[in-house]
Amino acid sequence: MPPSKGSRSTGGGAGSKMSGSDASRVQSTQAKSGGETGKNSFPARAQSAAAKNGTPASGPKAGKGGKA
Repeated sequence: MPPSKGSRSTGGGAGSKMSGSDASRVQSTQAKSGGETGKNSFPARAQSAAAKNGTPASGPKAGKGGKA
């Protein structure tokens, strides 16, 4: 049976947005394996998507709110 309209056969989907930590992990993996990390590479697109989603790459369990 073919996949239904709007679904992806790879298991990914529009329900999962790229986060900053996801983009960081992608870029780190590519860099360690010697892959491209420049403009228009997958890590660059992942970082752009995370920025558009409003989820910057940050340290673990970063607190919300600004400095006083």
